Amino acid sequence: MTEQTRQLTAILFADMAGYTAIMQEDEELALLLRNKFQTKLEETVKEHQGVLLDFRGDGALCTFNSTLAAVLAAISLQQDMLADPRVPLRMGLHTGDIIVEGKNIYGDGVNIASRLESVGGPGSILISAKVYDDIKNQRSIQAVSLGRYTFKNVKDPIEIYAISNPGLNIPQNADPEGKGNKTLPGNILVLPFVNMSNDHEQDYFSDGLTEELIANLSRLKGIRVNSRTTSMKYKGTTQDIKTIGQETGAGYVIEGSVRKQGNNIRITAQFVDAAQDLHLWADSYTGTLDDIFSIQEKVSLKIAGALRSQLTHEDRETLQKRYTENTEAYQLYLRGRYFWKKRNSEGLHTAIKYFEKAIETDPDYALAWAGIADSYTLLGEYTNHPRREVHAKITSAVNKALAIDNTIAEAHISLATALMLNDWDWKHAEKEFKLGIKLDPNYATGHHWYAEWLLFTGNTAEAFREISLAVELDPVSQGILKDKGIFYYYTRHYDEAIEMATLALELDPGFSPAHRLLSLSFTAKGLFEEAIKENEKWGKQTGDKVKTDISLAYILATSGQREKARKIIEKENMETLLGSNDYRNVALAYAAVGDVEKAFDWLEKSYSLHEESLCSLKVDHKFDILHKDPRFNSLIKRLNFPE
Repeated sequence: MTEQTRQLTAILFADMAGYTAIMQEDEELALLLRNKFQTKLEETVKEHQGVLLDFRGDGALCTFNSTLAAVLAAISLQQDMLADPRVPLRMGLHTGDIIVEGKNIYGDGVNIASRLESVGGPGSILISAKVYDDIKNQRSIQAVSLGRYTFKNVKDPIEIYAISNPGLNIPQNADPEGKGNKTLPGNILVLPFVNMSNDHEQDYFSDGLTEELIANLSRLKGIRVNSRTTSMKYKGTTQDIKTIGQETGAGYVIEGSVRKQGNNIRITAQFVDAAQDLHLWADSYTGTLDDIFSIQEKVSLKIAGALRSQLTHEDRETLQKRYTENTEAYQLYLRGRYFWKKRNSEGLHTAIKYFEKAIETDPDYALAWAGIADSYTLLGEYTNHPRREVHAKITSAVNKALAIDNTIAEAHISLATALMLNDWDWKHAEKEFKLGIKLDPNYATGHHWYAEWLLFTGNTAEAFREISLAVELDPVSQGILKDKGIFYYYTRHYDEAIEMATLALELDPGFSPAHRLLSLSFTAKGLFEEAIKENEKWGKQTGDKVKTDISLAYILATSGQREKARKIIEKENMETLLGSNDYRNVALAYAAVGDVEKAFDWLEKSYSLHEESLCSLKVDHKFDILHKDPRFNSLIKRLNFPE
């Protein structure tokens, strides 16, 4: 019986991708490539003191006593294979405990190396995290993480790195060909940093640092970060980390504190594995306000290191990027964002003043210009300001921000929203949405509003994917939950719409749009008494009697009480009372009472005022009664929807 021994070794699998197909198509070429592969393989393995255990014609298994020697051998061999005639070679390396029996080897180490090789493509060298740990300090070797993969018969997920030395192929979308699946790491949640200054007016600074850290991490590839909204829900929380992780889906939590006294600051930060409630690291940073940007960079780099993310040059530039060198402008910007989050008229106007002061201090502060655009955008959404009145201010501020720095995702999303809702420029809006999402894949608002674009243009399945991703990124945003409910409402899934509205109200009982969604859904289900009650709650919270009355008219007309509905919408001074989007809603009420002519009259008035609510005209089933009329299709065409 052959003796078995165990040893720790570096294992290299190499394989010619598509060799069988090459052989079938050109046997002479296949033999030429195989001979080149075999000759260079034998030379390289010998040169690096390795052992060639098995050569199968198109594949090989080798072992090395040194991990570094194995990687250097793989790089040398692959670079030879990239020269003409080019051999489509892929390689996988792992270090582990193996069983040696004569010329045969077994064990998990062999299995994992084989799996890694199968994930790669021609010209690539893929290594396990164990191999990476052994060579990461070698300046002559570069590697980037492809993420974590689970494989059949391998107990734990394996993080895979691609050697990225010049000329080597880095798979953009590693494909395990059914042999494994990529796993996404748990989201990162940055808890609001605690203000230790005993001065509540300094909350703007601690909250601002939290949001800046979220923004920096969000721009890194391969890292999923929970949104600002989710983070701020836990301000002042006493919940334990495990519970917070379960509620938000976060695998990792960052918590910390800030003490600011005059120009001096002290920041502490801790990085926690939420599932195990295990502190991975903790550190503190002291300095002055002049050091704030370098401190933020250090914290972000340390987090990336804790996640084992190999940062590309582009990632490092992202973390080192500074939108201003002026700390006074920066503090004014943070104050602006602090008031911006209040999402009410007073808060938004105060935010605009701070953003304007920041620009006075640094006219090239692109983020402050973007803040002005965001503030006017929310004035059009959360207050009674008609969006058409602030449209010019939005586009002016956005264009200035992008002229200074065209890599700000938020600015592209704000521009896309304006192009969609105000200009009905669907083509350019789509381009800006996609660019904004590419720049910041973790920006929940980007996915949210792009989902609106998809819904309005008839791409329902894609719209639900985008809005669901927005919910995943920002699970406690009442606005996103409500709009997912609107999607369900427009697709006639009323029970699901009611569920979304209820979830939004559980987060904030004062969130008035959820009552509007409930009223619409109950009306569609024929539950008119419940619909009227929810409409009254909506009106009481918004204080807008005109909108409430018009909505009541629609409910009454739908329930068969057409004369009562007419009395509401045929007041002599009705038109003088109307605000934003009311003309479309009056048209809707007339359609419900069966007066098609007046419905189209009011739709024309809505069109002449460029009401943004017309964007949903194609998907709003409340207008079904008008669909057969040629004037309806004519109006749809004038709204410039893409074909």
